[in-house]
Amino acid sequence: MSLFKAASLAKSSRLAALPVLAAALLLGACSSPSNPDVSARQDIMKNYGDAMGVMGDMMKNPDTFDAAKFQEQAAYLADTANSPWKHFQDKEAVGNATDMVWSNAAGFTAEAEKFQQAATDLNFVAQNANGIADVGAEFKEVGASCKSCHTDYKQKDD
Repeated sequence: MSLFKAASLAKSSRLAALPVLAAALLLGACSSPSNPDVSARQDIMKNYGDAMGVMGDMMKNPDTFDAAKFQEQAAYLADTANSPWKHFQDKEAVGNATDMVWSNAAGFTAEAEKFQQAATDLNFVAQNANGIADVGAEFKEVGASCKSCHTDYKQKDD
């Protein structure tokens, strides 16, 4: 193979790779927020949703109640209930938050405190629970707290 032909092949394979590289970069940019505060709080909230899902499945199907698993999830919520709020300090890190996070900071703080208390209460009863009857009211309070905050402080999903 001539030197010219080898150089031409190398150049064409680099050019062919450019669209693939560009697509990968664009997908990466679209799939995760670029602001570390937005990423952190979204990760935390996703983990909360996962924990609530595990417990919620048990609430819907009482025969599947696993006290140890429920206790673990409730403890996780209580132990991390104060984690996401520090990631709302930067007004430029909007993510899925509404402007009310910052324009009604007192209301947002009240919602955060309500969640923290609800998670603590759930964990307290969960640690001695034998079934869903022991945790039902507190579980509903955590869910109501999430919904209440998301009503005003999270952008609606399309």
